[in-house]
Amino acid sequence: MEGAYYWLGVVLAIGAGISRQTGLLVQKKVINSFPLEKREKLMRNLIRSPLWIFAFVVQMGIGSFLFLAAQIFIGPALIPGLMSAGLIVLALGSIKVLGEKLNVIELSAIGVMILAISMLGLSGLSIELVETDLLDLGFITRMVSFSCIIAIVAISFQVFQERSERYRGLLLALLSGLMYTLSNLWVSPLMAVIVHIFGGSFILEEFIWFMCSISVLFVTIILGIVKMAQAMKFGQAGNLVPIQGVPVQIAPIFYYFLVFSVPAPSLFSIIALIGGVALIIMSSFFLGRRQAQLEEI
Repeated sequence: MEGAYYWLGVVLAIGAGISRQTGLLVQKKVINSFPLEKREKLMRNLIRSPLWIFAFVVQMGIGSFLFLAAQIFIGPALIPGLMSAGLIVLALGSIKVLGEKLNVIELSAIGVMILAISMLGLSGLSIELVETDLLDLGFITRMVSFSCIIAIVAISFQVFQERSERYRGLLLALLSGLMYTLSNLWVSPLMAVIVHIFGGSFILEEFIWFMCSISVLFVTIILGIVKMAQAMKFGQAGNLVPIQGVPVQIAPIFYYFLVFSVPAPSLFSIIALIGGVALIIMSSFFLGRRQAQLEEI
């Protein structure tokens, strides 16, 4: 049964990525269908479009639900990589939206992405949130320490970008990515508390985790959005979108081995995780350009 739960989590994570990018595609298709005069009051016209509302629900509603559900079954380590499956859908679907064909490099990137996601799925590196002792001093220390390190690095990037005109866009994009690495991590204890509540094993002390998680998620998501918007002023979206994803993809390695301190089932699992993450980062630099193009139209 544990194996079935694992693969259910994998499917949910892949579904989350596909849902988010499918919703984005349909939203852009609706926007492109509007004549120029209607784009002056874009939001007013969008909320009157049943198709745009449906696409928004698919992207943010269903996508977020699947993301949170996947956390329960496999934890935070594999989800960012598995959700990259959505870039494949985006690349193929953007042919209709952008009116362009995929080049050889982009087709190769899709193949690499499929291989990378397969490697992650076969790694078997899941984290059992239900069994996580949120009140364990060691876990609390590792969670807070890792978060503080990321926060210090993010603050350093903020300081450096103010002094470096040349690298400002890059540093802001990385800073945005660091904020999402924290939000991806802190959603885990939040889901663990929710599972404990419904499972009848909740204790009052875990309410502190609930409040801390909500607070961290609110701050990091807002900062992630704001910093990426600022980054776009100093660089091309086609370059900055993949750069933003680098810390998001690398951080789960530390989630698994350092924060949750889970032993790997085998040497193959470690190789599959690290190799899969490396391939996803590489292919994202080509497929991410499609996402950037969509966001610009």
